Amino acid sequence: MKKFAIAAATATALTLTMANAAFAQQPLTVAAGEVTKAKEATSDTWITTKVKSDLLTEKGIPGTDIKVETNKGVVSLSSTVAVTEAQKTTAVNIAKNIKGVKAVSAAGLKAE
Repeated sequence: MKKFAIAAATATALTLTMANAAFAQQPLTVAAGEVTKAKEATSDTWITTKVKSDLLTEKGIPGTDIKVETNKGVVSLSSTVAVTEAQKTTAVNIAKNIKGVKAVSAAGLKAE
């Protein structure tokens, strides 16, 4: 019985080694569109985070009340509370100055 167990273990080890070698020779292919989508998602997430953090640290801006969304480099700002025109202008300027931002929409910001 021990000889059978040793033979089975050896056969399994050889099979796994051969399978590993076969898979190692195959190149990993990823569709170019999937890579682009992943880069855009990462970039959009980074932009959203950066805009939000800059709004939170800007004096006179209700950063916790402003929602930030980014899609393909376009930042959308919205709020459920009213902001002044000066606050709206400042929020838009903050967003525009972030690297990677293509456009800013502040249509969702409620003005006083």
